[in-house]
Amino acid sequence: MGRRWQLLERPLEHDRIRSALTGGDSCGVVLFGAAGVGKTTLARAVTTSPRSQVRWAACTESSRSIPLGAFAQWVNPSASRDPITLIASARESILAERDTVVSIDDAHFLDQLSATMLHQIAVDRAARILATVRSGEPVPDAVTSLWKDGYLQRLELQPFTKEQTIALVERVLGGTLEGLSADVMWESSGGNPLFIRHMVEGALDAGTLAEIDGVWQLRGPTVVPSGLAALLENRLDHAGAGVVNAMKLLALCEPLEIDTLCELAGEEAIDTAEMHGLIRVGHDGAHVNARFSHPLFGDVVRRRIGTASARKLRGRLVQVLRERELHSAAGRIRLAQLCVDSDQTVGTDLLVAAAKDAMFLSNLPLGERIARAAFERSGGVQEAELLSRALLWQGHPVQADEILARFEPADLDELQLVQWGIPHLSILFWSMGDVARANHVLALLRQRVQHPALKLVVEATGSAIAVHENRVAEGIAEAERVLADEHAPKQAVEWAAFAAGLAMPVAGRGADFEPIAARCRAGQKATEGMIRVMVRYCDVLALTSIGELDRADRRAADYAEFSSPGQRLAWAIAKITAGLVAVYRGKFPDAISALEQAVAAQAAEVSMPWRLPARTLLAKAYAALGRTEEAERVFTDAAEHTGPHLALHAPQLTIAKSWHAAAKGLQGRAVELARAAADSAHNAGQYAVEAEALHHAARFGDRTVVSQLAATTAHVGGRLVDLYARHAAAVAACDAAALDALSVEFEDAGVILSAADTAAQAAALHNRAGEQRKNAELSARALRLAAQCGGATTPAIRSAARPLPVTSREREIAALVAEGLSNRQIADRLTVSVRTVEGHIYRACIKLDVSDRDELAKIVCRDINT
Repeated sequence: MGRRWQLLERPLEHDRIRSALTGGDSCGVVLFGAAGVGKTTLARAVTTSPRSQVRWAACTESSRSIPLGAFAQWVNPSASRDPITLIASARESILAERDTVVSIDDAHFLDQLSATMLHQIAVDRAARILATVRSGEPVPDAVTSLWKDGYLQRLELQPFTKEQTIALVERVLGGTLEGLSADVMWESSGGNPLFIRHMVEGALDAGTLAEIDGVWQLRGPTVVPSGLAALLENRLDHAGAGVVNAMKLLALCEPLEIDTLCELAGEEAIDTAEMHGLIRVGHDGAHVNARFSHPLFGDVVRRRIGTASARKLRGRLVQVLRERELHSAAGRIRLAQLCVDSDQTVGTDLLVAAAKDAMFLSNLPLGERIARAAFERSGGVQEAELLSRALLWQGHPVQADEILARFEPADLDELQLVQWGIPHLSILFWSMGDVARANHVLALLRQRVQHPALKLVVEATGSAIAVHENRVAEGIAEAERVLADEHAPKQAVEWAAFAAGLAMPVAGRGADFEPIAARCRAGQKATEGMIRVMVRYCDVLALTSIGELDRADRRAADYAEFSSPGQRLAWAIAKITAGLVAVYRGKFPDAISALEQAVAAQAAEVSMPWRLPARTLLAKAYAALGRTEEAERVFTDAAEHTGPHLALHAPQLTIAKSWHAAAKGLQGRAVELARAAADSAHNAGQYAVEAEALHHAARFGDRTVVSQLAATTAHVGGRLVDLYARHAAAVAACDAAALDALSVEFEDAGVILSAADTAAQAAALHNRAGEQRKNAELSARALRLAAQCGGATTPAIRSAARPLPVTSREREIAALVAEGLSNRQIADRLTVSVRTVEGHIYRACIKLDVSDRDELAKIVCRDINT
């Protein structure tokens, strides 16, 4: 019967897909529909005729757990575990010819790397894409964004109407279908083509659908199975035990090379399954693989497999595959998965290698599962270290430490001591904030480890600890010593790069990190997946610190493409990276969206340290938009981050608080906090942060930072520090023309809110000089730039928007009155006399023609919040 089923034309859908594949604004279609509605049939029909080269990839439940599993046949053989390298390899093979159409069947089963590559192809418009997705299934974010961001059209494929259903069945049967039988088939199938097909073929096999006097009639039980699962169960029952056995093997390991499946189940069973339409056989590159003809077959078959029989079946697969599956990461992972739950015993070497493969390719849950199996079988330090890392990077540091606590360091040799000690002190220091115990472990390692390469690993880790404790110069020096050693092992290089990447940008040496970042990017293998992610953050931080915002944007976008739901911390750091650049650019709504997601993604059994930089940036973004209550909520949440292990971030947190004070109209307090942040940064050797803090103070109206900011130019590289210094000098000199020109330079540099503030400050000076035309021009420019920042509001911008005839001190005192402070409390806060406060209030009331301090507060605060 299989050859008698033909496509029922869907001309509207067919033409719409063809149009999207041959031209138009989008570069393809995502075809949605229920299981069995005919998505694959229509997709294959559309892609059979075009002149383009069609690359067809079919995803499965099994392939979803294999990084780049959907495109594995296009990945060139390589020892690399780097996902960027593997993606580039597959992409080059797929796009080798011009006018390529990439067709993805069941794209909801795409693994994260495959989804990432598909997204890149769409964004670059490197090929046309046709993807099918089963309605109601969770879809990778990278695929979802394809239609949400307009790269692909979304098309819902509806079930057949009753008329279409009848036409399809009559075409297959070659005769008229009885009306009553048509009603039963329509009601039972809901117009789903796959339901209809299996209903008809099952009824024909059972003899309940027969031709009588030229009319096809359905006779038999009045209750027809209403679910596809029941229909598929019937189809399996009629296929025979041999076919069911072959289907069980395929259900546990799909796709499966046809020769392997024949070896395990016999050629006759495979031929029968293919002829019954239960499986399909096709070429995946050089391999000929068997797959289910529809994914629901796999679901039905898996429900028939009990635990005991599944172990034996997996064992049979392992026996055949163990000599064939070790040439690639995907093969090792698949074989290890089978081994873990089979009745076969395997060496831990395979499990360790596969766990590393899974973790390096960002499937941490799978890496944990395989590593746990390896540890349970061997109990060794290497396996424990691997398992602890998989747990740690999923946000389970307590569980990770419990694994390592089983070992007594006195019983370990030097290599084992490093394997145990580095993750142990990492958990203690960064995840638990137990600095004393972490430093005790570090001291133990430094005392006992004498092997040169291992000592470098220890020293590199120590450099990262020094940096986080805000011993910036010391941390940089230690990191550079490690990086200068040509014999330094990869793990030492990565830890040293992490330390240098956090310290050099804040120290004003962001440009010096570029060759280090390039060295890490060029590495073919990584020893620590999360360190690689952190170094990528450092790369963007360094570019941001020297004002290379366009390059920072591109790098952040590249790194954001690589993520995994299991690797929550890596995904969160990618979001923080995007938020970092967005804050410096003044794209505050984008920053808030990214950073709120980053904070939420780091929910774990203990507070994750990366929440602090995320919250610091988030508070700045909220404050910039005048959303002070939300900023206060972030500061309250950030209070959980305390201790010397987070000292590096203290100056930036103080800067964020200065932004918050400015948003509330407390300019004097904002200046105080910015100056305090600058002093703190200077004392720690964070000269770039010092320069930034002083720049904010100048934006808030401080005219006294010129010499201190000029001194930072000797330590800080990049284009921004010169702009900062010249801006401070222009503010001090009340040089409107210089501020006007600097606003343009800030905008050219991509630092939009600084450009807006500088224009607003110039406007105020022109207004004071009676130059109303220039005042209007600069005020309009400031408001235009502020609008680009999502409607940012700062003291200078508010003044440009609504220039009340009050001084900044009078405005600040009015804001404190609105907070409910008495004159005495205000005087104490500002370190002035009560008489001085009363004088400011009196003069402001005269200027605004109001009778008391409450009316004054209402007017000024309404101006602040507008």
